[in-house]
Amino acid sequence: MQVQQLDWGSMNNQKVSQFVLVNKNQMTAKIINYGAILVSLEMPDRNGKTDNILLGYSNLAGYQNDSFFIGATVGRYANRIARGRFTLDGKECHLPINDGPNHLHGGPDGFYKKVWEAKPFQEADRGGVVLTYFSQDGEAGYPGNLNVKVTYCLTDHNELKIDYEATTDRATPVNLTNHAYWNLAGKNTIKNHVLTLFASRYLPVDETAIPLGELAPVQGTPMDFTVAKSIGQDLDSIPGGYDHCYAVDSPSDRAVPAARLEDPDSGRIMNVLTTKPGIQFYSGNFLEDPFLKHGACCLETQYFPDSPNQPDFPSCILLPEDVYQHATIHRFDIE
Repeated sequence: MQVQQLDWGSMNNQKVSQFVLVNKNQMTAKIINYGAILVSLEMPDRNGKTDNILLGYSNLAGYQNDSFFIGATVGRYANRIARGRFTLDGKECHLPINDGPNHLHGGPDGFYKKVWEAKPFQEADRGGVVLTYFSQDGEAGYPGNLNVKVTYCLTDHNELKIDYEATTDRATPVNLTNHAYWNLAGKNTIKNHVLTLFASRYLPVDETAIPLGELAPVQGTPMDFTVAKSIGQDLDSIPGGYDHCYAVDSPSDRAVPAARLEDPDSGRIMNVLTTKPGIQFYSGNFLEDPFLKHGACCLETQYFPDSPNQPDFPSCILLPEDVYQHATIHRFDIE
């Protein structure tokens, strides 16, 4: 396993580094400490041709100007909170609005716009980087001082693991995820990609993408990916495209299968496992220059959207005596 640290510029007199992880199979992951962003993942196809299977930018300026959350660690709360407000311990908290009437991914200055502390590590069969960030009480309207740690780890078994951990001194909602855009072909759109979601229910939403509070069965609807099908098969029948949270079947504190993505042309396969109850499937509906609409898809493991306002959803509230923990495993194969 090889781990290399490269200079990638600076922001506000803070050094930005890129960490290059290369396993024995020549799979290469690149991470920067600006936004704790996953910049690229390169792997061979069935014919030995190597491609980058993630959307990304070639320099820091691209990420500073990005509006698509490309590859980013998003928080303090991934996904949407209705009207940018919630009540906790009898106090109403107000968050910045950046998605229609709602708060999205921690707001316009969320974790993805911060420079994180970073420390690489290297072992015989794995290597990675540990990134940490201190979010002050009141940042973006959230209560409590929050210490956040995100660990990227690439293994010789072709697994990219992302582990999230957080502690707080006051009750606060926490929902961290990675907003990687995957295209296993490394080109064109993902309409021919074949997707399986290990989720028999999803969360219907209103016109602003806020869950209605119920879990609906996917069977017999265009939302059904319990049996593998191409993303493009029913895409046109979904107004605006897919941007929905699915409830993972049999969620557990142990990472369980949530999704399987396949590209028939290259033979690349990605299995996604998670310890969280939901996975947001987004079909890249709003991507535009320099990218293609539907040019990649996101499979974001997380708590359900708007959980602070939905008492029947699994609780996203982190208490001072607890530790937020979340593991996501991306397991790659070729056939």
